Amino acid sequence: MQTVTAVAHRGDPYRFRENTIASLRSALDQGADAVEIDVRLTRDGVPVLLHDETLKRLWGHDRPLRSLSAREVEELTGGGVPTLAEALAATDGNRVMVDLPGGPGVAAVRRIVGVVGDCGAGERVYYCAGAQAMLAVRAADPSAEIALTWTTLAPPRAGLLDAVRPRWLNYRFGLVDRALAAHVHKGGHLLSVWTPDTRRSLRRLLDLGADSVTTNRVDLLSALRGR
Repeated sequence: MQTVTAVAHRGDPYRFRENTIASLRSALDQGADAVEIDVRLTRDGVPVLLHDETLKRLWGHDRPLRSLSAREVEELTGGGVPTLAEALAATDGNRVMVDLPGGPGVAAVRRIVGVVGDCGAGERVYYCAGAQAMLAVRAADPSAEIALTWTTLAPPRAGLLDAVRPRWLNYRFGLVDRALAAHVHKGGHLLSVWTPDTRRSLRRLLDLGADSVTTNRVDLLSALRGR
């Protein structure tokens, strides 16, 4: 059976609210090799787990995260939004893919990378997002492992690849075909894909030779790869 890295998208969101400690732990129990989390900063510069700009969709409060302190977020969500440090502690010993949504600036990226280092998690954390965020990660940590998210079939420029030095190229699963997979591997990169959730799409990507699959159904992916 092909070896593929099973990455749990925001944890196990079919069972628990995404980007929560319970969701991350459930995903690992379901066979995930790594958990993917979204990290943003509060007003006072604390990295926390939240994909959206506001608390509305998940927590019912139409408040921008950037306008709230970490203490206010804790009060509004009953402690449901973990800090990055808490998430790293809860996943101790396991791989974590840190996604940086919303185009964070250099200072924000430096803060997030700094917390990862302070938690002693640099060896098990890797980062994904677009070019500007990954350039900032590379500047903050020359040894960081990077999955460069790419959203078009036009390949990344050689100069960008030289600057970012990604281990992975990270594509939306619908873009991936056999030719793209071959091109990624020929360039010396590993192929990461997101976020197929059906049995058919997962099987197709395994057949195409994806090295890593980020999915909301990590239980299904684990079953398909024979774990």
